Amino acid sequence: MASEAVYTHRDPMLKKRDDFEDILEERRNSSDLRYALRCYTPVLYKGLTPSKASELKSMVLQSDQLHYVINQVSIETGMAADEVQAEAAAILEEMAHRLQISTVRFFAFTLSKVFKTLFRSICVNEEGIQRLQQAIHEHPVVLLPSHRSYMDFLLMSYILYTYDLALPVIAAGMDFMSMKFVGEMLRMSGAFFIRRSFGGDKLYWAVFSEYVKTILKNGFAPVEFFLEGTRSRTCKSLTPKLGLLNIVMDPYLKGEVFDVSVVPVSISYERILEEALYAREMLGVPKPKESTSGLFKARKVLSEDYGSIHVYFGQPVSVRSLAQNRVNRSQFNLTPRHIPRKPGEDIHSFVNDSAYRLVRAQEENMVLKPWVLLATLLLQNHHQSQAAGQKQGMAVDELTEQAVWLRDVSRQYGAFLHWPDHTSPSEVVSSSLSLHRGLVRISEGRVRLALEQAGGPAGGRDPRSAASPEEELLNQAVIILSCASYRNQALHVFIRPALLASAIHSASSNNKQEVYNSFSFLRNMFSNEFILCPGATVQDFEEACYLLVKTGALQINQQEFVVTERGHRTLAFLTSVLDPFLQGYQVVCRFLCEEATEGLTEKQFVPAVRKFIIKHLLTGRLRYAEVLSSDLQKNTLAALLRLGAVRKLKGGEEQGTLKVNKVMVNSLEDTLGGKLPTQKAVVARL
Repeated sequence: MASEAVYTHRDPMLKKRDDFEDILEERRNSSDLRYALRCYTPVLYKGLTPSKASELKSMVLQSDQLHYVINQVSIETGMAADEVQAEAAAILEEMAHRLQISTVRFFAFTLSKVFKTLFRSICVNEEGIQRLQQAIHEHPVVLLPSHRSYMDFLLMSYILYTYDLALPVIAAGMDFMSMKFVGEMLRMSGAFFIRRSFGGDKLYWAVFSEYVKTILKNGFAPVEFFLEGTRSRTCKSLTPKLGLLNIVMDPYLKGEVFDVSVVPVSISYERILEEALYAREMLGVPKPKESTSGLFKARKVLSEDYGSIHVYFGQPVSVRSLAQNRVNRSQFNLTPRHIPRKPGEDIHSFVNDSAYRLVRAQEENMVLKPWVLLATLLLQNHHQSQAAGQKQGMAVDELTEQAVWLRDVSRQYGAFLHWPDHTSPSEVVSSSLSLHRGLVRISEGRVRLALEQAGGPAGGRDPRSAASPEEELLNQAVIILSCASYRNQALHVFIRPALLASAIHSASSNNKQEVYNSFSFLRNMFSNEFILCPGATVQDFEEACYLLVKTGALQINQQEFVVTERGHRTLAFLTSVLDPFLQGYQVVCRFLCEEATEGLTEKQFVPAVRKFIIKHLLTGRLRYAEVLSSDLQKNTLAALLRLGAVRKLKGGEEQGTLKVNKVMVNSLEDTLGGKLPTQKAVVARL
C-alpha cells in the first residue's frame, strides 16, 4: 500500500447541487385534461423525425448482424433459414414497443390524478432536465434510473412528458406482459419486454441487442433501463448487471456513432409504496404475481400519504471520454462489424468499471430525508437495548439531539440531505415520525419500533389469534427490515468510514499498515454487499482516513491512528452501522461449518440458513433480526464463492451442489468476529 498517499478529496460541502422544482404544484392548480392534451413536440436527436414502430422492426429484421446469426442458427440446428427468420420475427413481435401518443396522454392524465393523491410533491432538478435536453439533441442518450419501486419507470416517463422531452423506450421484464390490459398499455407507452434470462439462446440475444442498438444508433428515442437489473428490495444499490450496458456501448466502440451520453438518475422516495411487501419477500414470502386485479386491489394505497419524491438527473456521462486511454477501438476493425464477437477482457473490465462509477453517481445524488437518519438511530438503539436487556425506545428529546448530530456528520461526509432548515429540529423529527407511524410507536415521550404489530407475513392469520414464537419473530422482522431499508439508503455515505472504524476496532494495533490490512479484508469480504469500485481499496482507505481526520474523530501521528475524545462517539456509531452485516456474514459461516451441508444445493441454501437463524434468534444466541434478510444471505454466499471458500459443482447429478471448505469458512468467521490470530493468514490468502 502507498501508505503515504494523500487523499485529495474536495470538500463535499462545496459540491454544488441543483435546485429542485415541485412539478405537482402546477398540476394542483390547473386542468389535468388540458395538461394531457397539450401540444407535445419534443426535440429529437439531430432533429430527426421519430420512426414508426413498424419501420423500426423491419430495420432490425433486415440488419446484417441478425442475418448472420440467422444463417449460423440455421446451420447449427438444421432448420431452414426462413423458419429461423420467422422465429426471429416472432421474438421481435413479443418484445417490441408500440408507442402511441394517445396512450401517453391517457397515462399523463391518470398519473396526474394518482400522484397528486399519493405524494405531497415530486421535486425535479431543472438544471438536470436542461442538460438532458441538450444531450438528446447532440448524441444518442441512455437513461439509467435507480430502481427502488415499480413506480420508477412511470415516474420517469411522466417527468419527461411534463418537460416536453422525448419519451424513452424502456426495458421491462416479461412479468408485466402477463397483466393483460396493463401490459399492453405499458407497451403503447414505450415499454419493450425482455425475458429475465435467455442463457445461450443466440437468436434471442441477437434480436434483443439489434433492437436496442437500432433505436440508439438512429437516435429514435432515449433508451432507458435499470443498471441494477431489478428493484432493490433493501433500498441499497445492487451490484450492476452488465448485459444492457455492453449493448448500448457497442455502437460507440465499433465506431457507428461519435458518442453516447449516459445519464444516471437518482429517484429518492420519502416513503416506499412496497415497504412491507419487500420485507416479507426477504423473509421468504413469495412475491405476488403481477396481475391487473392485484393492481386494483392495491387501490387502498391511495388513501395513504407517501410524502415527497426527489428525482435528480445527473451529469450526462460521455462514453467517448470514459473509454479514452482505456479501450483500443481499432480491435473492432479486424472483423466485419456485423459478426457478433464476445467482448475481450479489456472491454469487460472497462464496462464493469463504468457500471460501478455510474451506480456511485446515482448514490451520490440520492436525496436523503430526515427519516433515513431517524431509522438508523432507532435501529441502533433497539439492538443496544436488546443486548443490555434495557427498556426499548428513546426519549423524543434524545432522538432529536442525536438526529441533529448525525445530520451534521452526514453532511460533512457529503450526504445530499433534505433537512428543512427553516423548521425546528423537533418539528422535523415529529413530522417524520408521523409519516412513518406504521413503523414506530410514541408513548410517554418515548419512541420505539412498532414491534408489537403482528400482521404476520406467515399468510394472513387473524392477528387476534395467538401467534407462535416463530410467527411473532417474523412479524417483528418485517418492521425491522422495513426500517433497515431506510437506514440502507444512507449506507453509501457511511460505508467507507464504517469499514475503517471496524478495522481500527479489530486490528491488532493502531499501526496504519495493520489497520489497512484489516480494512482491506473487510472491504473485500463486503464487495458483494456494497458498491465498492473494483481496484479502489487504497483510494477508499484514504477517503475514509480523510473524512475521519477532517471531522476531528481521528488523528494520524507517525503512522499510528489515535481516536480523539470526540471521535469515540463517531466511531461507535460507525461500527454499529456495520455490525448487522458482520453478524449476518458470521452466522452464515457458522451455519456452513456446524450444519450438515453435504448435498446442499444453491436453491436449498436460503431456506436452510433461514431455519438455522430463526432457531438461534429464538434462543437468544443472535440479536439482529436483520440477518433474516435473504438478500444478505445470498450476498454472503456470493462472497464465499468468490473467495473460493465454497465451490459450486457443475455437471452431472450434483449440478448446483455447494462444496464447502469448512477450514477456510471457519477461518473467515473467526476473522469477521475480530479473533485476530487468523487475520493475517486470511488477509494473505485473499
